This record gives sequence, C-alpha cells and structure tokens, in this order.
Amino acid sequence: MEQRKRKIAVLTSGGDAPGLNACINAVVRTAIYYNYSVLGVRDGYEGLITGRVMKLDLTDVNDIIHLGGTILKTSRSEQFKIKEGRFLAYEQLKQKDIDHLIVIGGDGSLKGTSIFSKEYNDISIIGIPKTIDNDISGTDYSIGYDTALNTAVSAVDKLRDTAESHNRIFIVEVMGRDAGYIAYGTGLATGAEGILIPETHMDHVYLLDNLRRNWHEKRSSLILIVAEGDETGGARRVAEEITNYLGNKEIRISILGHIQRGGSPTAFDRILATQLGNMAVTFLNKGAKNVMVGFQRQEIITIPLKDVGRRSMSLNEKALKLLEIMTS
Repeated sequence: MEQRKRKIAVLTSGGDAPGLNACINAVVRTAIYYNYSVLGVRDGYEGLITGRVMKLDLTDVNDIIHLGGTILKTSRSEQFKIKEGRFLAYEQLKQKDIDHLIVIGGDGSLKGTSIFSKEYNDISIIGIPKTIDNDISGTDYSIGYDTALNTAVSAVDKLRDTAESHNRIFIVEVMGRDAGYIAYGTGLATGAEGILIPETHMDHVYLLDNLRRNWHEKRSSLILIVAEGDETGGARRVAEEITNYLGNKEIRISILGHIQRGGSPTAFDRILATQLGNMAVTFLNKGAKNVMVGFQRQEIITIPLKDVGRRSMSLNEKALKLLEIMTS
C-alpha cells in the first residue's frame, strides 16, 4: 500500500509586510525538497476556517521573491479569536489530511496560533515572525522591518529637500503603534532634529527648547520623526505644540502610512525571509512543533510559541545618549 504523502499548509495572517512572498517561496521549495505536499491557505485564518486551500508547487512560486504583498492574501480573523472558530479551522485541517501548519504572522497572529496549538496538539505548528514594527519577542528582526525602515528613510530624505527649499519644519509620522523601531531608525539615519517614540517619555520642554535652538542656529529646516503610537498623540498634536511654542513657523505634516507596508523587499528582508521559511520546514521535518523560528545573533533559532509576545524597544543608556547627541 502506497504511503500517504505528508502535507504542509502555509498561511499569512494579519497586516502585510514586504518579504512575505520570499518566505512563501522558501517554504514551498524546502517542503518539496523534503517530499512534502504543500497547500496554500488564502486569506489567513479566515480562509482556513472556510476551507480556501490550494495546492502549491514550484510554478506557483517562480519569480515571486522580489514582489511585495502576499500571493496567498491575508486578513485579520475575528472568528479565529473564539473557540468555535478555531474548531472550524481544525476541522478543515483534519478533513484535508494536513499534518503540519506554518503561520507567517505578527504578535497577534502568533498568540492566536499558540492558543490553537494547545487546543489541538496533534497538528505540528511553526510560526514565522513578520511585522514592519519589529516588535515580536524572540527574534532580533522580523520580516518586513528593514524594507519599511528604508522606505521611511527614502521618504524623509525627499522631504528634507523641500523643507530646506522653503525653510519649513516637517513633522513626519511613521508606523509603530506600540514600538518605536521605525521612528528611531529613521530619525538616526536621516539626521532628524527630533525623534519621539512610545518607549521614551521625553521631556517636551527639553524637546521644544532643542528645536527652537536648532531653528535659530540653522534658520533653514527641521525634521521631527514621530511614531504613530507616541504618547504625544501623533504628528498633528505635536504640530500644535510646536506652533504654540515657536510661534508662526511654516509647519508641514507628512503621515507616511501604509506605503511602509508595500514595495519590493530589500535584500536583507529577502534573505531573512528565505532563511526563516527554509528553517521552519527543516525544523518541522526534524520533529519540531509549536515553536516560532527567530533570528538571534546571526543564527536561526526556535522558541516555544507560548513564549512569543510583543516586545518594546529597550533603549539602554548608550542608545539614549546617542539619541540625545544626534538630535542636539
């Protein structure tokens, strides 16, 4: 009797990020190498609940490594948050004889995946971290962060040109609801005169005095980077404070928004996504289950899904000193 071929399903869940297709490509190629049948789940967990599953082979992933977005589509599933929804997802896996599941998601998706893995332990699950916010614990970098950072830096470089031309103050809001990685990196890379991130409670009087000193000394342009989740209330609130403090200066607000999620992934993100996708399947093939693959100190490691959560950017004394010096 012919032995049943093992099956791996892969899905992308939550907000999109550059590098997802590179990761899917690596999962499919590695799974086929190890003689698995690969199934792609459309629209994340919502698609798994309703059985939107398709077979994937090499022709499906040829020439997708450079593409933004995800060929599998993605969604945020409210149904999967409840036990009944997760049971429907499990039923679909069993009906389709799927033994292994790979979930490419952010901290919310991976938390849901952890709950799912505890409820249905007969399915081997591996998580892969992706989020432009770079705020998933257990990994130094998440798929999408590097591209989003480079997109923001490129945009601010262009805004600096027009700010200089018109002697304006530009307040640029970048993504990062709960983590300031994009704002911090963008600010340092563009020489911004101010950086506001959720993790630090900056003295606003100090910040405004610093901006005023910069303005009077340079009399040219100022760039202030604000994370969308900063306690100041984002770019518009900051603009009001600066206007009240500095007087009638020309202030412009630029909210970069979802452009940070799109575009062709950088070489770093393509390589990271490829390594994580490859090792997710490799670990599964060796018997691993209910873990997330992560990137730590140049190595691909695993951590239990139950230990995965959101991490805040921890700025040590040296990092804070660097921020102070570079924005002074």
